[in-house]
Amino acid sequence: MEAGHKAATPAFIAAVSDALKVDMSELYGQLYRGDTPSTDRVHQAIPDLRRALAWSDPSPELEGPPRSLKVLASELENAKRLRRLARHVQLGASLPAVMEELSFHAHDADDPRVRRLLSDAFCAAGELSRRLGYSDLADSMFKEAARFAVLSRDPHLPLIITWRRALVLMNHGALTAAVRLLERCTTMIEEGRPGDVEVSGALYLRAAVLAGRLGNAGSAWDHFEQAAEISARAGRPHLDEYSTYFSPANILIHGAAVATELGDYDEAVRRDAAISLNALNSLARERRSHHLIDMSRVHMEQGRNKQALSRLLTAERVAPQMTRYHPFARTVATHLQDRHRVLSEDLRGLVARMRI
Repeated sequence: MEAGHKAATPAFIAAVSDALKVDMSELYGQLYRGDTPSTDRVHQAIPDLRRALAWSDPSPELEGPPRSLKVLASELENAKRLRRLARHVQLGASLPAVMEELSFHAHDADDPRVRRLLSDAFCAAGELSRRLGYSDLADSMFKEAARFAVLSRDPHLPLIITWRRALVLMNHGALTAAVRLLERCTTMIEEGRPGDVEVSGALYLRAAVLAGRLGNAGSAWDHFEQAAEISARAGRPHLDEYSTYFSPANILIHGAAVATELGDYDEAVRRDAAISLNALNSLARERRSHHLIDMSRVHMEQGRNKQALSRLLTAERVAPQMTRYHPFARTVATHLQDRHRVLSEDLRGLVARMRI
C-alpha cells in the first residue's frame, strides 16, 4: 500500500482509524469541497441543517405559519424519494424547512404522528451528513431521531435508528461495538408487529457486512443467512416502510458485499454474476450505485482495471452525486489514475468530475 501498488481497503482504513482514534472520514480526506459555489453546492445545506438541529428542542422562530402536517408529510416523502435517488444537493435543500416546521408542530401538540415524521426527517439529515463526511453532525442527528422515535410509539423505529447509527460508529472506528449493538437490536424485535420482517432482516444484513469488515467470516455469513431465512419465511417480500429496501435483490447484493468485505473477491464476483439485470434495476439508485462501487473495488483488487473503471462509470450514471462523493469510489478512481501514465478519456473525465 505504501508504494501505491495496492489501494487501502475499508477494513485497513477501519483498523487504522481504531488504532489512531481518528474518524475514518479524516483518513479518506473528507470533506470533499469544491473551489466555487457551483462545485461546492452539495455542502451548502449544512449550516441550515445545523440550525434545524439547534431548533429541535426550543420552539423555532418561523418567518410565517408552518405548513400543515399533511403537506409536511408529503414533503418528507419527496425527501425520501430524493434520498433513494442519491440526489444530495436537492435533498439538502428540502430538509431544513421541513425539520423546523415539524419541530414547531411538536411543541404545539403531543402527537405521535409528528414525532414519527420528525424522526424520519432527522434520519434523512443524518444520512446526508454522514455521506458527506460530517460524522459528528450525523451522530447528533441520529441521536435526535432516536429521541423522537421513542415518542412515536413504534417499538421498531428506535431499532432502525440504531441500524443507521451503526455506520457512524463504523466511521469512528468502533466496528466491534457497532456489530454488538446491531446483534442486541435483533433480540428486541416484536414478532407479529408491523415491520418485524423488514427491521429484523435489515439489522442482520448490516451486521453481516460490518462483521465481514472485521474479518469475522463465520459471524458475517451467519447473519447473512438469518436475513435470507427471514425473507424466505415471509414469502420474499419487497419491504420499504422503514426505508431499508429489504427485498430479495437487496439480499443478493449484500451477499456480494459480505464477500467483498471479507476479501473473498472470487466469491464476490460469483455472487455478482448471479444477480440479474432486472433484480439490480429493481433497487433504488442509491443501493444500485453502492453495489457497483463495491464491485469496482473488487475488480481493482483483482487487477481488472478496465472492468473497475466500467463499474465506476456505470455507478456515476446511476447516481452521479453519490458516486462522486463516495470515499470508496474516489479511492478506486485515484488508484486507477496512479496506475496509468496516460489516462483514457473516460478516466480523465471521471477524475475531473470528482475533482481529484
